[in-house]
Amino acid sequence: MSIKNIRLEVMQFLEKNVDSFVEQYLIPVEKIWQPSDFLPNSEGENFFEEVKELREIAKELPYDFWVTLVGDTITEEALPTYESWLMDVEGVNQVENGGNGWSKWIRQWTGEENRHGDLLNKYLYLSGRVNMREIEMTTQHLINDGFDIGTGSDPYKNFVYTSFQELATYVSHNRVAQMAKKFGDNKLSKMCKMIAGDEMRHHHAYSEFVTRIFAVDPSEMMLAFQYMMKQKIVMPAHFLRESGQKISSAFEQFSDSAQRIGVYTANDYVDIMQKLINKWEIDKISNLTDEAEKARDYLMKLPARMAKISERLVIPAEGHIFKWVEPAKL
Repeated sequence: MSIKNIRLEVMQFLEKNVDSFVEQYLIPVEKIWQPSDFLPNSEGENFFEEVKELREIAKELPYDFWVTLVGDTITEEALPTYESWLMDVEGVNQVENGGNGWSKWIRQWTGEENRHGDLLNKYLYLSGRVNMREIEMTTQHLINDGFDIGTGSDPYKNFVYTSFQELATYVSHNRVAQMAKKFGDNKLSKMCKMIAGDEMRHHHAYSEFVTRIFAVDPSEMMLAFQYMMKQKIVMPAHFLRESGQKISSAFEQFSDSAQRIGVYTANDYVDIMQKLINKWEIDKISNLTDEAEKARDYLMKLPARMAKISERLVIPAEGHIFKWVEPAKL
Protein backbone atom coordinates (compact mmCIF):
# COMPACT_ATOMS: atom_id res chain seq x y z
CA MET A 1 0.00 0.00 0.00
CA SER A 2 1.35 3.46 -0.91
CA ILE A 3 2.14 6.09 1.75
CA LYS A 4 -0.66 8.24 0.37
CA ASN A 5 -3.20 5.41 0.77
CA ILE A 6 -2.02 4.68 4.33
CA ARG A 7 -2.44 8.39 5.20
CA LEU A 8 -5.97 8.28 3.80
CA GLU A 9 -6.77 5.12 5.75
CA VAL A 10 -5.52 6.67 9.00
CA MET A 11 -7.51 9.86 8.38
CA GLN A 12 -10.65 7.79 7.76
CA PHE A 13 -9.96 5.86 10.97
CA LEU A 14 -9.61 9.12 12.97
CA GLU A 15 -12.64 10.64 11.25
CA LYS A 16 -14.92 8.28 13.17
CA ASN A 17 -14.19 10.44 16.23
CA VAL A 18 -14.44 13.87 14.58
CA ASP A 19 -17.81 14.63 16.20
CA SER A 20 -16.29 14.04 19.64
CA PHE A 21 -13.31 16.26 18.70
CA VAL A 22 -15.74 19.05 17.70
CA GLU A 23 -17.64 18.60 20.96
CA GLN A 24 -14.49 18.55 23.11
CA TYR A 25 -12.37 21.25 21.46
CA LEU A 26 -14.80 23.67 19.80
CA ILE A 27 -17.61 25.74 21.34
CA PRO A 28 -21.13 26.18 19.88
CA VAL A 29 -21.76 29.53 18.18
CA GLU A 30 -24.42 30.56 20.72
CA LYS A 31 -22.10 29.95 23.68
CA ILE A 32 -18.77 31.32 22.51
CA TRP A 33 -17.75 35.00 22.89
CA GLN A 34 -18.19 37.38 19.96
CA PRO A 35 -16.14 40.52 19.11
CA SER A 36 -18.98 42.88 20.10
CA ASP A 37 -18.79 41.54 23.68
CA PHE A 38 -15.50 43.46 24.15
CA LEU A 39 -15.98 46.57 22.01
CA PRO A 40 -17.86 49.85 22.60
CA ASN A 41 -21.56 49.23 22.07
CA SER A 42 -22.50 51.09 18.86
CA GLU A 43 -26.20 50.85 19.80
CA GLY A 44 -25.68 52.35 23.23
CA GLU A 45 -25.99 55.99 24.26
CA ASN A 46 -22.44 55.98 25.66
CA PHE A 47 -20.79 54.73 22.46
CA PHE A 48 -18.82 57.90 21.76
CA GLU A 49 -17.65 58.18 25.38
CA GLU A 50 -16.51 54.55 25.29
CA VAL A 51 -14.62 55.13 22.02
CA LYS A 52 -13.00 58.27 23.47
CA GLU A 53 -11.85 56.30 26.52
CA LEU A 54 -10.45 53.52 24.29
CA ARG A 55 -8.51 56.09 22.25
CA GLU A 56 -7.11 57.84 25.35
CA ILE A 57 -5.82 54.61 26.87
CA ALA A 58 -4.36 53.54 23.49
CA LYS A 59 -2.04 56.59 23.56
CA GLU A 60 0.11 54.88 26.20
CA LEU A 61 1.12 51.93 23.99
CA PRO A 62 4.65 52.06 22.39
CA TYR A 63 5.62 51.76 18.70
CA ASP A 64 6.81 48.13 18.56
CA PHE A 65 3.68 47.11 20.46
CA TRP A 66 1.49 48.61 17.71
CA VAL A 67 3.55 46.97 14.96
CA THR A 68 3.20 43.59 16.66
CA LEU A 69 -0.53 44.02 17.23
CA VAL A 70 -1.03 45.03 13.59
CA GLY A 71 1.02 42.04 12.37
CA ASP A 72 -0.98 39.68 14.60
CA THR A 73 -4.22 41.16 13.26
CA ILE A 74 -3.17 40.78 9.62
CA THR A 75 -2.09 37.19 10.31
CA GLU A 76 -5.51 36.40 11.77
CA GLU A 77 -7.30 38.10 8.88
CA ALA A 78 -5.61 35.98 6.21
CA LEU A 79 -7.85 33.10 7.30
CA PRO A 80 -9.27 32.33 3.82
CA THR A 81 -5.76 31.15 2.84
CA TYR A 82 -5.49 28.79 5.81
CA GLU A 83 -8.93 27.28 5.31
CA SER A 84 -8.37 26.67 1.60
CA TRP A 85 -5.00 25.02 2.36
CA LEU A 86 -6.44 22.66 4.98
CA MET A 87 -9.39 21.75 2.73
CA ASP A 88 -6.82 20.30 0.30
CA VAL A 89 -5.30 17.93 2.88
CA GLU A 90 -5.45 14.19 2.14
CA GLY A 91 -8.56 12.72 3.79
CA VAL A 92 -10.53 15.99 3.84
CA ASN A 93 -13.52 15.92 1.50
CA GLN A 94 -15.78 18.95 1.27
CA VAL A 95 -17.74 17.80 -1.79
CA GLU A 96 -19.36 14.37 -1.36
CA ASN A 97 -22.56 14.23 0.71
CA GLY A 98 -22.08 17.79 1.94
CA GLY A 99 -18.54 17.08 3.11
CA ASN A 100 -16.99 14.56 5.47
CA GLY A 101 -16.20 14.92 9.20
CA TRP A 102 -12.81 16.53 8.57
CA SER A 103 -14.28 19.28 6.38
CA LYS A 104 -16.85 19.92 9.11
CA TRP A 105 -14.00 20.27 11.63
CA ILE A 106 -12.07 22.71 9.42
CA ARG A 107 -15.12 24.89 8.74
CA GLN A 108 -16.00 25.11 12.44
CA TRP A 109 -12.37 25.74 13.43
CA THR A 110 -12.28 28.51 10.80
CA GLY A 111 -15.50 30.00 12.20
CA GLU A 112 -13.89 30.28 15.64
CA GLU A 113 -10.62 31.69 14.30
CA ASN A 114 -12.45 34.26 12.14
CA ARG A 115 -13.60 36.15 15.24
CA HIS A 116 -9.99 36.96 16.18
CA GLY A 117 -9.25 39.15 13.17
CA ASP A 118 -12.70 40.76 13.43
CA LEU A 119 -12.10 41.81 17.03
CA LEU A 120 -8.54 43.09 16.59
CA ASN A 121 -9.38 44.91 13.36
CA LYS A 122 -12.23 46.82 15.00
CA TYR A 123 -10.02 47.70 17.97
CA LEU A 124 -7.30 49.06 15.65
CA TYR A 125 -9.88 51.06 13.69
CA LEU A 126 -11.34 52.65 16.82
CA SER A 127 -7.92 53.35 18.38
CA GLY A 128 -7.05 56.02 15.78
CA ARG A 129 -3.36 55.07 16.16
CA VAL A 130 -2.79 53.21 12.91
CA ASN A 131 -3.18 53.69 9.15
CA MET A 132 -6.10 51.37 8.41
CA ARG A 133 -5.84 51.71 4.63
CA GLU A 134 -2.22 50.49 4.70
CA ILE A 135 -3.20 47.62 7.00
CA GLU A 136 -6.08 46.66 4.71
CA MET A 137 -3.79 46.66 1.66
CA THR A 138 -1.27 44.45 3.46
CA THR A 139 -4.05 42.02 4.42
CA GLN A 140 -5.30 41.87 0.84
CA HIS A 141 -1.75 41.28 -0.44
CA LEU A 142 -1.27 38.48 2.09
CA ILE A 143 -4.46 36.73 0.95
CA ASN A 144 -3.58 37.33 -2.71
CA ASP A 145 -0.07 35.93 -2.24
CA GLY A 146 -1.23 32.79 -0.43
CA PHE A 147 1.39 30.78 1.41
CA ASP A 148 3.40 27.58 1.31
CA ILE A 149 4.01 26.02 4.70
CA GLY A 150 5.94 23.08 3.25
CA THR A 151 3.42 20.39 4.20
CA GLY A 152 1.82 19.71 0.83
CA SER A 153 -1.44 17.79 1.30
CA ASP A 154 0.10 15.41 3.88
CA PRO A 155 -2.16 15.37 6.99
CA TYR A 156 0.68 14.21 9.27
CA LYS A 157 2.84 17.23 8.35
CA ASN A 158 -0.15 19.58 8.46
CA PHE A 159 -1.11 18.47 11.97
CA VAL A 160 2.48 18.98 13.17
CA TYR A 161 2.32 22.46 11.67
CA THR A 162 -1.03 23.37 13.24
CA SER A 163 0.01 21.90 16.63
CA PHE A 164 3.08 24.14 16.58
CA GLN A 165 1.41 27.20 15.11
CA GLU A 166 -1.57 27.26 17.46
CA LEU A 167 0.81 27.18 20.42
CA ALA A 168 2.93 29.96 18.86
CA THR A 169 -0.13 32.18 18.40
CA TYR A 170 -1.16 31.43 22.00
CA VAL A 171 2.25 32.67 23.18
CA SER A 172 2.06 35.79 21.03
CA HIS A 173 -1.49 36.84 21.97
CA ASN A 174 -0.92 36.03 25.63
CA ARG A 175 2.22 38.20 25.76
CA VAL A 176 0.41 41.07 24.02
CA ALA A 177 -2.33 40.71 26.66
CA GLN A 178 0.25 40.97 29.46
CA MET A 179 1.86 44.05 27.89
CA ALA A 180 -1.47 45.78 27.27
CA LYS A 181 -2.30 45.28 30.96
CA LYS A 182 1.08 46.68 31.97
CA PHE A 183 0.36 49.85 29.96
CA GLY A 184 -3.09 50.18 31.53
CA ASP A 185 -5.21 48.91 28.61
CA ASN A 186 -7.22 46.31 30.50
CA LYS A 187 -9.85 45.95 27.77
CA LEU A 188 -7.31 45.17 25.04
CA SER A 189 -5.60 42.83 27.49
CA LYS A 190 -8.86 40.91 27.97
CA MET A 191 -9.45 40.74 24.20
CA CYS A 192 -6.02 39.23 23.58
CA LYS A 193 -6.39 36.85 26.53
CA MET A 194 -9.66 35.51 25.11
CA ILE A 195 -8.03 35.01 21.68
CA ALA A 196 -5.08 33.26 23.34
CA GLY A 197 -7.52 30.93 25.11
CA ASP A 198 -9.01 29.89 21.76
CA GLU A 199 -5.54 29.25 20.34
CA MET A 200 -4.57 27.01 23.27
CA ARG A 201 -7.78 25.01 22.90
CA HIS A 202 -7.10 24.55 19.18
CA HIS A 203 -3.51 23.53 19.94
CA HIS A 204 -4.80 20.79 22.26
CA ALA A 205 -7.02 19.50 19.43
CA TYR A 206 -4.36 19.35 16.74
CA SER A 207 -1.75 17.86 19.07
CA GLU A 208 -4.30 15.19 20.06
CA PHE A 209 -4.71 14.29 16.36
CA VAL A 210 -0.92 13.75 16.20
CA THR A 211 -0.98 11.66 19.40
CA ARG A 212 -3.59 9.38 17.82
CA ILE A 213 -1.61 9.05 14.59
CA PHE A 214 1.51 8.09 16.60
CA ALA A 215 -0.58 5.27 18.11
CA VAL A 216 -1.45 3.70 14.73
CA ASP A 217 1.38 4.76 12.36
CA PRO A 218 4.36 5.65 14.59
CA SER A 219 7.23 5.47 12.10
CA GLU A 220 5.60 7.62 9.42
CA MET A 221 4.40 10.12 12.02
CA MET A 222 7.94 10.36 13.45
CA LEU A 223 9.37 10.97 9.97
CA ALA A 224 6.76 13.67 9.30
CA PHE A 225 7.63 15.36 12.62
CA GLN A 226 11.32 15.27 11.78
CA TYR A 227 10.66 16.65 8.29
CA MET A 228 8.75 19.64 9.66
CA MET A 229 11.38 20.41 12.30
CA LYS A 230 14.23 20.06 9.82
CA GLN A 231 12.74 22.50 7.34
CA LYS A 232 11.59 24.78 10.21
CA ILE A 233 8.06 26.01 10.85
CA VAL A 234 7.35 29.09 8.77
CA MET A 235 4.89 31.59 10.19
CA PRO A 236 1.52 31.96 8.40
CA ALA A 237 2.39 35.58 7.51
CA HIS A 238 5.82 34.79 6.05
CA PHE A 239 4.82 36.47 2.75
CA LEU A 240 3.95 39.71 4.60
CA ARG A 241 4.54 42.93 2.64
CA GLU A 242 3.56 46.57 2.76
CA SER A 243 1.90 48.35 -0.16
CA GLY A 244 4.20 48.78 -3.14
CA GLN A 245 6.77 46.33 -1.74
CA LYS A 246 7.92 42.86 -2.84
CA ILE A 247 6.44 39.68 -1.41
CA SER A 248 7.81 38.71 2.04
CA SER A 249 9.73 42.01 2.43
CA ALA A 250 8.00 43.04 5.69
CA PHE A 251 8.01 39.76 7.58
CA GLU A 252 11.53 39.92 9.02
CA GLN A 253 11.01 43.52 10.17
CA PHE A 254 7.70 42.59 11.83
CA SER A 255 9.42 39.58 13.44
CA ASP A 256 12.21 41.86 14.75
CA SER A 257 9.59 44.11 16.40
CA ALA A 258 7.98 41.08 18.08
CA GLN A 259 11.39 39.87 19.30
CA ARG A 260 12.49 43.32 20.48
CA ILE A 261 9.54 43.61 22.88
CA GLY A 262 9.57 39.91 23.76
CA VAL A 263 6.20 38.95 22.26
CA TYR A 264 7.54 36.03 20.23
CA THR A 265 11.24 35.14 20.21
CA ALA A 266 13.65 32.50 18.92
CA ASN A 267 13.65 31.05 22.45
CA ASP A 268 9.88 30.62 22.22
CA TYR A 269 10.35 28.64 18.99
CA VAL A 270 12.75 26.25 20.72
CA ASP A 271 10.49 26.02 23.77
CA ILE A 272 7.47 25.05 21.64
CA MET A 273 9.51 22.39 19.87
CA GLN A 274 10.50 20.90 23.25
CA LYS A 275 6.90 21.04 24.47
CA LEU A 276 5.73 19.03 21.44
CA ILE A 277 8.51 16.44 21.92
CA ASN A 278 7.42 16.07 25.56
CA LYS A 279 3.70 16.07 24.80
CA TRP A 280 3.96 13.30 22.23
CA GLU A 281 6.48 11.43 24.45
CA ILE A 282 8.55 10.57 21.42
CA ASP A 283 11.27 9.07 23.62
CA LYS A 284 8.79 6.30 24.62
CA ILE A 285 7.33 5.42 21.20
CA SER A 286 8.05 1.83 20.18
CA ASN A 287 7.89 -0.31 17.02
CA LEU A 288 9.81 2.21 14.90
CA THR A 289 11.69 1.44 11.69
CA ASP A 290 15.45 2.10 11.62
CA GLU A 291 14.83 5.31 9.68
CA ALA A 292 12.24 6.48 12.23
CA GLU A 293 14.64 5.65 15.11
CA LYS A 294 17.21 7.95 13.50
CA ALA A 295 14.53 10.61 13.13
CA ARG A 296 13.71 10.28 16.84
CA ASP A 297 17.40 10.68 17.77
CA TYR A 298 17.59 13.80 15.61
CA LEU A 299 14.47 15.30 17.22
CA MET A 300 15.61 14.60 20.79
CA LYS A 301 18.86 16.53 20.21
CA LEU A 302 17.35 19.33 18.15
CA PRO A 303 16.10 21.76 20.86
CA ALA A 304 19.56 22.00 22.46
CA ARG A 305 21.16 22.63 19.06
CA MET A 306 18.56 25.26 18.16
CA ALA A 307 18.95 26.96 21.54
CA LYS A 308 22.68 27.47 20.86
CA ILE A 309 21.91 28.96 17.46
CA SER A 310 19.27 31.30 18.90
CA GLU A 311 21.81 32.65 21.41
CA ARG A 312 23.81 34.08 18.49
CA LEU A 313 20.87 35.97 16.98
CA VAL A 314 21.23 39.74 16.97
CA ILE A 315 18.04 41.81 16.75
CA PRO A 316 18.46 45.37 15.42
CA ALA A 317 18.03 47.94 18.20
CA GLU A 318 16.37 50.38 15.82
CA GLY A 319 13.05 49.29 14.38
CA HIS A 320 11.75 49.64 10.84
CA ILE A 321 9.16 52.41 10.38
CA PHE A 322 6.05 50.78 8.93
CA LYS A 323 3.42 52.42 6.77
CA TRP A 324 0.84 50.78 9.08
CA VAL A 325 1.94 52.77 12.13
CA GLU A 326 3.01 56.39 11.73
CA PRO A 327 5.17 57.56 14.68
CA ALA A 328 3.64 61.03 14.50
CA LYS A 329 0.26 59.54 15.49
CA LEU A 330 1.65 57.92 18.66
